[in-house]
Amino acid sequence: MLQMAEGSPSDVDLILPVLDEVAALPHVLPRVPAGVRPIVVDNGSTDGSAALARELGAVVVVEPTRGFGAACFAGLEASTAPVVAFCDADASLDPAELPRVLQPLVEGSADLVLGARSVGGSALGALRAWPPHSRLANAYLARRIRAATGVGLRDLGPMRAARREGLLDLGILDRRSGWPLEMVLRAAAADWRIAEVPVTYRPRVGRSKVTGTVRGTLQAVRDMREVLSWIG
Repeated sequence: MLQMAEGSPSDVDLILPVLDEVAALPHVLPRVPAGVRPIVVDNGSTDGSAALARELGAVVVVEPTRGFGAACFAGLEASTAPVVAFCDADASLDPAELPRVLQPLVEGSADLVLGARSVGGSALGALRAWPPHSRLANAYLARRIRAATGVGLRDLGPMRAARREGLLDLGILDRRSGWPLEMVLRAAAADWRIAEVPVTYRPRVGRSKVTGTVRGTLQAVRDMREVLSWIG
């Protein structure tokens, strides 16, 4: 069983998909908990993100095929720890909160844990962190997940954790924005115990390329609708 020492996880690889996040990495990588190995998957950056990540002590994997799922899968294949976690690398999520996400795995009460985003601070800050179009898309997908699986989720949870071998055995096929949704659907179909824990969500550092833009959100919803079509 995964062990915890003085509140820090061990035997964990943290996979961080990256596309032009040179402004955010200095905020993110120093906050990775002790005992967790950061694996930065560079997915076509042109701003020096890969070089900076190496300087900051991360393992860097290069995945030339564009797509969030492609980057996540490359990190999963490169990982060697028994437990893997995933986190956006734009500083909207705090890796220091990762032990909270890992705890249900440590306790043996869950097989997949999702960090349910909670936006605090000012109203303007909340809008910047989680724009209405993105929040509505997430709520729609959460409803579809509940209807399809009976799992009472409220968020797709960009910060998440599970055991590496189990994730590989799920056989996730999507290599675009449908990856997080397919993981949940396949885990539910395999009778995994899925849990949520709250994590803080903040405005990202740098330019948004997906959920912070209407175009990116629509593309993500299209990808996820395709995944949902597999289950009817």
